[in-house]
Amino acid sequence: METTNISPVAKSAATANGQPATPPTDDHLKFRAFLERRRLWLIGALLCAGTGALVYHWAFGKAKVLYSTAAVERGDIESTVVAAGILQPVNYVDVGAQTSGKLKSLKVKRGDRVVADQLLAEIDPVLADTALTAANATLENMTSQRALKQAQLALTKVLRDRNEELYTDTVISKNDRDVTRTNFDVASADVAALSAQMKQASAAVDTAKANLGYTKITAPMAGEVVSISMLEGQTLNANQQAPNILRIADLSTMTVWAQVSEADIVRVKVGQDVYFTVLGQPRRWNGKIRQILPSPEIINNVVFYDALFDIPNPERELNIQMTAQVFIVLAQAKGALLIPAAAIGNAAEGTATNVQVLKADGAVERRAIKIGIKSEISAEVTEGLKEKEQVVIREITAPGTKKSALTVRKGP
Repeated sequence: METTNISPVAKSAATANGQPATPPTDDHLKFRAFLERRRLWLIGALLCAGTGALVYHWAFGKAKVLYSTAAVERGDIESTVVAAGILQPVNYVDVGAQTSGKLKSLKVKRGDRVVADQLLAEIDPVLADTALTAANATLENMTSQRALKQAQLALTKVLRDRNEELYTDTVISKNDRDVTRTNFDVASADVAALSAQMKQASAAVDTAKANLGYTKITAPMAGEVVSISMLEGQTLNANQQAPNILRIADLSTMTVWAQVSEADIVRVKVGQDVYFTVLGQPRRWNGKIRQILPSPEIINNVVFYDALFDIPNPERELNIQMTAQVFIVLAQAKGALLIPAAAIGNAAEGTATNVQVLKADGAVERRAIKIGIKSEISAEVTEGLKEKEQVVIREITAPGTKKSALTVRKGP
């Protein structure tokens, strides 16, 4: 039986004319496989091309601009000068020895609270007592000598007066009268000299009494014993300089010595508000500048001036030599419109500048504003902005995204 090969085209035409289709042959099957492979290859090529286009656009496509923004808010702001400070007692006194001798006893120790005229220490009184005894003896000796000279003076006065009468009656010669006059004058001078020496001796007695009293050292003021420089048994030499034994300080009020740099001192005035904190204490202490010392202190070639202010310390929370971080308030405002200081860059207080404002439709508007008080974190806006408007802080570039991308916002 003879077999006739029908092509796929003829087969399709026969089917279209309503004639029955002939079963596919081997050539027909091969042709269909070829068409299937070609279709898959085209699909793969299209997928590769699309992927490559996406990668290229991500790597080299047009960059999107993102904005970091912050809302205009109301709050409090202050401009301050920051300085380092040291705490010292507002009143203190160094108690020293005014007489020489061995420190016999100390009646107090560090940390003790004392009242005025309380006995603090005692110096061995032997030397002072001996000096007083000698001074009294000298004074007594001079008192006796003056009594003798006064008796002699009385005698010479009687002789002088009698010889004056005898000379008037021409009973004695002028020479005899002159001798009695001279003897009276000499006796008077001796009495005067001894009287002066007695005053000196009396002063020596008073000094010896005072030195004896100085052997008992008392508190010149009420306060707390904050340091002791001498120990019991040490010999004190007060002939040239009074040696310090201890220091008493009134810790109920402390003084903060704030070191302000020469760049900031021109803005600091007496009467300005000031506050400070100390290490390990969350509390804030407030005061006012009392004094600015005119003489500077140079530390590591930097010039500092001391600004002083006092702080009540009834609970003794503050101690001597504590380190304080001091904030001197130059200006402050309550309930002001505030924006981050980063949004205005280096613009100074009281000047005009421009900022970028992000509008509701995503557009950015450049707007002129006026700056009031400026701190390291925030700045007051006196003109040009309203509350809750979004101010651009900076731009962020994100490659490979469409230009209509979102914004990154800070604040409400």
